[in-house]
Amino acid sequence: MEKETKKKPAAPPKKKRVSMGEYFRGIKTETKKVVWPTRKELGAFTAVVVLTCAFFAVGFWIVDSAVLAALRAVLGITL
Repeated sequence: MEKETKKKPAAPPKKKRVSMGEYFRGIKTETKKVVWPTRKELGAFTAVVVLTCAFFAVGFWIVDSAVLAALRAVLGITL
């Protein structure tokens, strides 16, 4: 039988430290690459988020009320 040798994985190269100015220039460059939504798209996205939040809020309220009613019935709690 031949002896298998396990190779140690190579360590990733160390990253060069950059100055604050270079960092913010990089951010500015990357921000220019972003495809920003139009005003109409932004309004539609906002409406979807608000309606989804409202839907889940009402859903959680219904579930919470049902659990509270069940606990009151089982435990005989009155307020």
